[in-house]
Amino acid sequence: MSADTAGTDAVPAAADGGLDTDALLDDPGIRIVVCCGSGGVGKTTTAAALGVRAAERGRKVVVLTIDPARRLAQSMGIDRLDNVPRRVDGIGGEGELHAMMLDMKRTFDETVEAHADAERARAILENPFYQSLSAGFAGTQEYMAMEKLGQLRARDEWDLIIVDTPPSRSALDFLDAPKRLGSFLDGKFIRLLMAPAKVGGRAGMKFLNVGMSMMSGTLGKLLGGQFLRDVQTFVAAMDTMFGGFRSRADATYKLLQAPGTAFLVVATPEQDALREAAYFVERLAADEMPLAGLVLNRVHGSEASRLSAEQALTAAENLDDARIVDQRAGKAGFGDREDPDPAVTASGTTEPPLSPEAGQASGPEPAAEHQNTTENEPPHENIATSATTSGDDEADTVDAIGIISIEDLTAGLLRLHAERMQVVAREHGTRDRFTARHPEVPVTAVAALPGDVHDLDGLRAIGDRLAGGSAPAPAGAA
Repeated sequence: MSADTAGTDAVPAAADGGLDTDALLDDPGIRIVVCCGSGGVGKTTTAAALGVRAAERGRKVVVLTIDPARRLAQSMGIDRLDNVPRRVDGIGGEGELHAMMLDMKRTFDETVEAHADAERARAILENPFYQSLSAGFAGTQEYMAMEKLGQLRARDEWDLIIVDTPPSRSALDFLDAPKRLGSFLDGKFIRLLMAPAKVGGRAGMKFLNVGMSMMSGTLGKLLGGQFLRDVQTFVAAMDTMFGGFRSRADATYKLLQAPGTAFLVVATPEQDALREAAYFVERLAADEMPLAGLVLNRVHGSEASRLSAEQALTAAENLDDARIVDQRAGKAGFGDREDPDPAVTASGTTEPPLSPEAGQASGPEPAAEHQNTTENEPPHENIATSATTSGDDEADTVDAIGIISIEDLTAGLLRLHAERMQVVAREHGTRDRFTARHPEVPVTAVAALPGDVHDLDGLRAIGDRLAGGSAPAPAGAA
């Protein structure tokens, strides 16, 4: 399958050519949605939001997260997630939502217990090499994710499974797990360790002794004889299960290629994230995996997009220039203001004396030299002097605010708008490069929220934006 045709059967296009996520979630033929992408792009939140929206549209959904982050549980109001699907309360409509987090070791244990008799299962679970393998062997998490996905699909208890994968390079490991497992099981070292169990009887024991003597040299010194014996015991106990591991992994891999599966690549409109997204899109096409589209998260926009960054900066500079001309103090930023009464600035009060006696009680009048000096000082310096001598924090705050003019505020806002429009233009540029490279991939753009998502209402807001998103506009359209 070429990149131009990857997953076209699973792509619901909106009227504007973008990704129609509601059509995807409403399609009863879609049973698995896999969210993948690089780290920090909102993949877990996207998976959870899709789960909430699908459940409230009538589907029975389970969200499986492989990412060890706890955000999914927190946003759904669940104390914790583990290897058992837990129902999420507060879902409206006739659907249901369950959520779970992959427990790699527990899934491995369950697989052993399900496919071995009690005595053999106990021998495997107590084996030191197995305990190390199930707790952190490279690739075990991804393979166990395949096992868990296969288990959930086989139970047929949910009509939609949404999978939240690790960051994209690890998500590729998710796809590669069956092949890597097969390579491990077919390796020369494993075949050598499995040979005594396959031969059996005295011949097997003789072969085992020969094998141990062969490895007692270099390997025995490097790994230790006890470790080798643990590995051999593990392989002997697992021998009857290896074929089952491989066959189930292959079956799950084919399940991911089936029309009932849809991959959603999640990214932000940043260069690195979209480069990863493009890499993953090409890999899915090469593996004939059904790609539904791209979710572009945290897209920025502006309600005043007709005012370009250049126009905003020019207007701000014009305001600055206007405030330099005809100012007695010769300083920009404050304009020509009427100088305050020196008596007022010295006393820190704006109320005139009630009587000559009151004026005298407040202190002697400033000397003539001091009056002349303050007449030539810029107003803001008088205010600063007043704030220093006043000692009243509230008055200091008022004085500090008083030096900011309307022109200052306007110029500052114009510059902020210019920065926002520069971000928008940069995001459009990165999106345009992706869509030029992959015009066949439907895209939905999700506007950035002002804050973090931490509850069901936040997930609903994300779901609304997923459904209401559109294909990215051409560059310069903002």
